[in-house]
Amino acid sequence: MPKARLCGPKHGLHATMKINLVTLFPEFFTSPLASALMQKAVASGLVEFAFYNPRDYTDDKRQTVDDRPYGGGPGMVMLLEPLARALQAIAMQTPNCAESGLPHARRIIYMSPKGRRLDQKMAQELALEKEITLLCGRYEGIDARLAELFAIEEVSLGDFVLNGGETAALAVCEAACRLVPGFMGHEESGTEESFSAGLLEYPHYTRPESYQGLAVPEVLKSGDHAKINRWRRDEALRATLAARPDILQAASLDENDIKLLRAIERKLPGHNLYVALLHYPVLDKQQKSVSVAVTNLDIHDISRAARTYGLGGFFIVTPLQDQRLIVEEVLEHWVKGPGSISNPDRKEALSQTMAVNALDDAIALVEKRHGVAPLLWSSSAQSGGSISFSDAKNALHERPAILLLGTSHGLAPEVTQKCHAALPPLRWASPYNHLSVRCAAALMFDRILGEWG
Repeated sequence: MPKARLCGPKHGLHATMKINLVTLFPEFFTSPLASALMQKAVASGLVEFAFYNPRDYTDDKRQTVDDRPYGGGPGMVMLLEPLARALQAIAMQTPNCAESGLPHARRIIYMSPKGRRLDQKMAQELALEKEITLLCGRYEGIDARLAELFAIEEVSLGDFVLNGGETAALAVCEAACRLVPGFMGHEESGTEESFSAGLLEYPHYTRPESYQGLAVPEVLKSGDHAKINRWRRDEALRATLAARPDILQAASLDENDIKLLRAIERKLPGHNLYVALLHYPVLDKQQKSVSVAVTNLDIHDISRAARTYGLGGFFIVTPLQDQRLIVEEVLEHWVKGPGSISNPDRKEALSQTMAVNALDDAIALVEKRHGVAPLLWSSSAQSGGSISFSDAKNALHERPAILLLGTSHGLAPEVTQKCHAALPPLRWASPYNHLSVRCAAALMFDRILGEWG
């Protein structure tokens, strides 16, 4: 069977990394793989590419590679046999594979939106491989039985769909090959860039020293390498905190890093989020609207969670005067009384907690503070989900919101009907879903705001 190959002489210092591309459109790769650093890597033998077109492994004159899916539906599916034959052909080219008769090549990756997300860690893994095969799908995808015949990994660039796997496969080639020793020329280039150390990269500058009033930072001209390294580390931390705070959780951070991150002032979305714990109207076991008593643990634990995640405030809603007095006595002791001296942290948490007669009172207080009526989000262990936690976080950048938590057996219908959206249950697929309201509150704060958010 015909097979295109793009390779150069064997490299004298490093083993060649071979990449097999199974694609209906090998011409897609012609220019990218023959340009810039990739061209040099191929010419020097660092990287070798081989192309396998499924059309070359068909039996009919028309070289058919797709057919209608069983069960009906739109689009076409890539046929199993041409793909299987192409992968078998690759396997037979692999050392020790032809002798053993094994039908499997080395690492086979299928570019699919359902797969593991491509990141720098995966690129580093692939750069250590001697040989990989990238399978580029088209149409509605491939016959699922191929994965039963071969050990196939699915890899995705992100939550979107492309016309085919070629663009994604090219990204894998770029990400992995540039980490092969000798590819970049300066080996530190691959280790000091974004994501390699779990952080985004620091900013770079070159000549001229000043342009339209914008100067290169003085520290970079100082010649003091210790100060330059510290500046670059700090700037990488600032950039990551601003653009991708989610990846800080996996980064290796020392005490100086943590100190800097805590000192950076940011306008976080948490200040626009409030929480209201309703004791009326809530449902009892018979699904009737009732009023229930305040719990001391709820006051303390939800207050502490709200302060930890930077919420704007915590409202305890009860129409019963004796219950509001209980809350006020607790707050008096910890915010102004002896508790404020013995436990300043508890004072700080409870200082943004208050008891109100009704939900409308909480809404009015938030509207007065922000100048706009807040969104109302309901929560339930059983149903809901008209807004995701990530969409809720995005909404907080534009408008305040109150997260409503129900005591007893949940919020009454007269409350949920007022809400703009419902958050999804925390454990919607679990047969057992009975968290305390204190635990549920902390988990929802984290789902919405997350680390460093």
